[in-house]
Amino acid sequence: MALNTTSATPERHILCMKWGTKYGPEYVNRLYAMVRRHLKGDFRFVCLTDNSEGIRSEVECLPIPSLDLPAGIPERGWTKLTTFSADLHGLKGTALFLDVDVVITGPLDEFFTYPGDFLIIHDHKRPWRITGNSSVYRFELGAHPDVLEYFRGHFEEIRKQFRNEQAYLSDFLHKQGKLQYWPAEWCPSFKYHGIPSWPTNYWKEPFVPEGARIVIFHGECNPPDALAGRRNRRFRFIKPARWVAEHWRE
Repeated sequence: MALNTTSATPERHILCMKWGTKYGPEYVNRLYAMVRRHLKGDFRFVCLTDNSEGIRSEVECLPIPSLDLPAGIPERGWTKLTTFSADLHGLKGTALFLDVDVVITGPLDEFFTYPGDFLIIHDHKRPWRITGNSSVYRFELGAHPDVLEYFRGHFEEIRKQFRNEQAYLSDFLHKQGKLQYWPAEWCPSFKYHGIPSWPTNYWKEPFVPEGARIVIFHGECNPPDALAGRRNRRFRFIKPARWVAEHWRE
């Protein structure tokens, strides 16, 4: 069983974050279930959230540390930087952060043992850049407080230079020589790697890319959208991705 008590804190933590109304509790509940099926042994599953209603009891819900950002600015994922707090609710050990809208299809154990100080997905769209995709990243809790401290002290400057949190995060840790990437096949993009090319997308179903362990969803298509398919765009037609139902479940 996964542990979620403070009396015995295991070294391995799964972190996710849910705020606002875009994602319901079912995303967290299904993420937990997928992790439980694909990660051997004990772990602590923590959701940083502003609303724990409907989230299953195996998940430990903790408040999202405040960033005190200016009101009304566009949401660019900056809130995720609070995972780098010097003291994140007293959690200690290795943390694997997962976006709530990923779909886990393969073993997770090596995400905790793969060598590297900080590991992240290499951006699929522009692989010539250093930018990582922060749907999946691993780090030691409390090991990179300067990421958040510098952000707090230079927010306006950072906003002008970087479009979102993952661009800032990648640049900051790259300059320190700490940025490394997961093997490319582990975390493919549904959008770029799981949809048959045109025109075969009209008769071939989306598929799980070979070697995939965590399929990431970004842009307009989330797991339920992929499962339903998309028919309103001629060149972006998607047949229902029935494989999603096999994995994205409690």
